[in-house]
Amino acid sequence: MVFNSAHRGARSLAPENTLAAIQKGYEVGAHLWETDISVTKDGQLVLFHDDTLERTTDALTRFPNRESYAISDFTLEELRQLDAGSWFVDTDPFGQINAGNISTEESEGFKGIKIPTLEEGLAFTVSKNWPVNLEIKTLLGSAVGFPVVDKTLEAVKKSGIEPAHVFFSSFDHTLIDEIKRKAPEFDIQALLGDDGETTNNWGDFSYDTYNANQDLITFDELRSIVAKGKTVNLYTVNDPERMKAFIEAGVTSLITDYPQVLKQILEGV
Repeated sequence: MVFNSAHRGARSLAPENTLAAIQKGYEVGAHLWETDISVTKDGQLVLFHDDTLERTTDALTRFPNRESYAISDFTLEELRQLDAGSWFVDTDPFGQINAGNISTEESEGFKGIKIPTLEEGLAFTVSKNWPVNLEIKTLLGSAVGFPVVDKTLEAVKKSGIEPAHVFFSSFDHTLIDEIKRKAPEFDIQALLGDDGETTNNWGDFSYDTYNANQDLITFDELRSIVAKGKTVNLYTVNDPERMKAFIEAGVTSLITDYPQVLKQILEGV
């Protein structure tokens, strides 16, 4: 079985890493969803991908003339004042509004939505008895040295989510190694092929599961690594033909901005 993972929620249908995107991922039938854990200035965990706030919020106008717009330089209270949805309506980043796949009423509802906390994302996930892939972002700026693993594990265990429904991933493999030491009941996944890298560096194949960059892998390489007994998940696979080819080559999970498209393909396989 190939798993359909909604990247940052169904981010082609709603603003990424918001409760609206998570809801959409669930509604369109993704098997699980993927999100990003970032740390605020006051040590709170929120679901946010970028290192800085400009692309997906109105931070520039809400807080003009700040020296830094790094998420680690904003408190949770400040982040809660931001509009994390209007940019999606204004830019229609995946063309789904223009294509008529998102109603005017729905898109209007995106305006003003907030950056969620990890606790809020977990609460929704538990309510749906649904799995989640939690990517812990590499700590930068004022967040360096923050005990992100301890705080994340604390939130996950407090949420009551089943350990089998949580997967931890990170490009910083020291973080997932720490999780494996402290909470071996959870599965870890080594992220490979970050921005600017030219290959997926598999190292000594010491991990059971790899989340690799689909742009940096060939179908033969995928087959070879699967033959080693490794689980390979690929991000971010949006092209239907590549979805089909990776499925045939033995991928375990496809992380996609279009879970609604992948669901149709999987139902036809």
